[in-house]
Amino acid sequence: MLRTDTVRNILSWYEGETPGLKANLSRLLMHGRLAGTGRLVILPVDQGFEHGPARSFAPNPVAYDPHYLYELAIESKVSGYAAPLGLLEQGADTFAGEVPLILKLNSGNSLVSGNDQALTGKVEDAMRLGCVGVGFTIYPGSESSYEMLEELRELSLQAKSRGLMTVVWSYPRGGKVTKDGETGLDIIAYAAHMAALMGATIIKVKLPSDHIDLDAAKSTYEKYPLETSNPAERVKHIMQSAFNGKRLVVFSGGGHKNETELLDEVRAIRNGGGNGSIIGRNSFQRSKSEAIKLLNDVMDVYA
Repeated sequence: MLRTDTVRNILSWYEGETPGLKANLSRLLMHGRLAGTGRLVILPVDQGFEHGPARSFAPNPVAYDPHYLYELAIESKVSGYAAPLGLLEQGADTFAGEVPLILKLNSGNSLVSGNDQALTGKVEDAMRLGCVGVGFTIYPGSESSYEMLEELRELSLQAKSRGLMTVVWSYPRGGKVTKDGETGLDIIAYAAHMAALMGATIIKVKLPSDHIDLDAAKSTYEKYPLETSNPAERVKHIMQSAFNGKRLVVFSGGGHKNETELLDEVRAIRNGGGNGSIIGRNSFQRSKSEAIKLLNDVMDVYA
């Protein structure tokens, strides 16, 4: 398929990036049911690290098998599949070239306290596995946030020098951020902007609520008010914070929810100018037929 004008325009936003990176971004944007639209739906499976195997896969036990996860990504025709090293390795030969891959380079786990993640993969692994990019989580606000930013800086330089995209999970927590603030409008906007400033190719954030969390920001939002009751308007503000929409932003599907709730969120993302969704538990915790139907319903909204 020839690259569309929409994708050509998106690539023009990424000034200073290498032809290799733009080629891999184009591969992602031109794959699957949403090819050429400028929208993305990505299957992420990093929850085994984050929550443990039973909490992740017991609702649909076939998902314990890494090949099943590849098959779900391929058969649903999503834009790409993101996972840690072991999951991508277990299937890399069998499914080589069938879906764009993103290697998640750092991971946390629920057996330790604190907000930090360990490096669990290398850029060389992503090259070896034929990935289009690497993923990395930062926790703006946490006691480890400065170290995470420095790690991202180095890994991003390594990845980009090899033509790989960087996908940044930007999840604020800790420090001055309250529990409600983790999805607060001002905090999510700040997180998206911070990821853009770090050079992220694609930014992943949570869908924001109408809560304003940071005391220092409240007077600004009062002086320059936004329409916060409408979720699509909140998404617009997140896109505005991501270089005025010149960075691709995808929104987390979050915990398990019913189809109506999820599709309502997707419509708000679409109407607010967001670039798509990254949907894990809401897909692989369902049976394959249910997951494929749900993912196709989501892509129908974006298409």
